[in-house]
Amino acid sequence: MKILLINPPNSGRSIPEERYAIDSIKQMFRGEPLALEVLAGNLADHQIRILDLKAAPDSLDQTFTDFAPDLVGFTAMTCEAQTVLALARQIKTKKQVTIVVGGVHASCDPHFFNDPAIDWIVIGIGKLSFAQLVSQLENGEKTAAIDIPGIARTAPGEELNYRPRLYCHDDLVEQAAPRYDLVKDYRDQYFLAKLGIQLGQVMTAAGCPYNCNFCCIAPLTGNRYLNAGIPGIIRDIGQLDTSPVIRLVDANSFGNQRRATELANAIIAAGIKKQFLADVRADTVVRHPELLKLWAQAGLRAVVIGFEEISDSALGAMNKSSDIACHVEAIRILHDLGITIVGDFIISPDYSEQQFDLLADFNLKQGIELPMYTVLTPLPGTALYQQMKSQIRIFDLDYYTLTNAVVTTALAEERFYRRYAELLQLGHQHARI
Repeated sequence: MKILLINPPNSGRSIPEERYAIDSIKQMFRGEPLALEVLAGNLADHQIRILDLKAAPDSLDQTFTDFAPDLVGFTAMTCEAQTVLALARQIKTKKQVTIVVGGVHASCDPHFFNDPAIDWIVIGIGKLSFAQLVSQLENGEKTAAIDIPGIARTAPGEELNYRPRLYCHDDLVEQAAPRYDLVKDYRDQYFLAKLGIQLGQVMTAAGCPYNCNFCCIAPLTGNRYLNAGIPGIIRDIGQLDTSPVIRLVDANSFGNQRRATELANAIIAAGIKKQFLADVRADTVVRHPELLKLWAQAGLRAVVIGFEEISDSALGAMNKSSDIACHVEAIRILHDLGITIVGDFIISPDYSEQQFDLLADFNLKQGIELPMYTVLTPLPGTALYQQMKSQIRIFDLDYYTLTNAVVTTALAEERFYRRYAELLQLGHQHARI
């Protein structure tokens, strides 16, 4: 079977840009489509092509004509969901190919894609389930006979009827390596845009053991946390020979101290001379500073930490299992080790002038090298969405980029976005990695 896997174009819209000519807030996604590379790795008996419309936004028609796929698979975040639906409808007018959609939004809100343009929805990580679907379709299984957990057949106008998948380690299909080669023509475009550092990505785990109310990671694995095996991780790092910096894709890197120690030692033993960027929790840093020291020896260059807020009460409201004292101590430890901090902060729409001032002062005082700011957004499928549903004023998913307030702001809207832009500008002035 000929399968075309599509990473949708940058499609999010920006309220500050459209209404107030503030063009410094809108963010562009430049990472490689790791989810599609992983899917492709488990489709060895098929002709696969990955089309990255973020890197080549005008190439759909030519690729479709040249490749003539039998099946098209899309991945989509929430802010891309409407664009994917529009592209699926466009494709259906050209040829009656089978269209499958998966990714974050399909996993959190599968009913959104219950549309005549979509044939199947992959709910959760799909490396194994998608391959099972492809196999049954190729073997001519009748639609009614296909019953794969985590796969929904669309039924426009009716409720989706599918069996949830009980995710386990087998779903990682570790013997099948990602098809990094399928994006070789785009590789030089995958970089940390703010600093111009080229990045490769390696999946080291799926899901998350925590349950922050704003996060959409847990539905990808049915609230399970699945660690990838160390031999496969070393193999995948070795495939990215042209990428000097590797992003370890794991919501809780180093959370398992024993496994994290084994992985660092394996990297050192393999003689790998790469630099690494990893997501880590502040409490992990505080509890295990010796682990971070080992990782610094293995090449850890920077960490992404979800600080989110700068008050204990706000952290508690997010169901965030941490506090400010822990955050400050983690910053000290990392700086002593010479590890750069990419700090994620969430700006609530109800921020006052004082809260903006306090956040700016905190980051300057703590010396966080690259603070990253997003706006608290109730994404469909999260606990936060259920809590804030009645407050939502903007339902157009194109604006769910985490840089727009989809509920009413406490400050006048323009003032809110100008304070937001000032925070970003201040962060850029001090950024280094």
